[in-house]
Amino acid sequence: MTVGSASWSFTEGDFESISQTLQRFLYDSNARCAMLVDRTGQLVATVGEQPSFDPTAFATLTAADFSANDQLARLIGETDFNTLFHQGEKESMYLADVARRVILVVLFDNRTTLGLVRLKMKQAVDELTKLFTAVFAREKRAAGNRPNFLAGADDEIDRLFQ
Repeated sequence: MTVGSASWSFTEGDFESISQTLQRFLYDSNARCAMLVDRTGQLVATVGEQPSFDPTAFATLTAADFSANDQLARLIGETDFNTLFHQGEKESMYLADVARRVILVVLFDNRTTLGLVRLKMKQAVDELTKLFTAVFAREKRAAGNRPNFLAGADDEIDRLFQ
């Protein structure tokens, strides 16, 4: 399992595609807000109604929640839980794994139903997985083409002190 962002980034075109997918999902599901959080707890994107809470702290807690649930899954013999649902009296949230590196968090209220959110989220997750898989593949290719400036650094340092 690959976790965290290590060193990936996306282009303006990638961000536009991600935003369009999330906006379409919000429209189709009637959810309030969609956020993408990487597994290290960094907020990647927010679409829809801006949250009234600190989104940075929320992103960190979301990643921790997903990690804790991964451990719970392993305890009962599952490899992971790829979706989580938290229901509140007025607000609820549905979380889904995207490409094993990003978490899609959807905030919704009684203007929609869990069934509709789940139905529309499947398509959004599939689209986002394709987008992020392409981003990660591009980063991996670029990393393979970068010169390794630290190769042999230990030997050079040792020679300096001999």
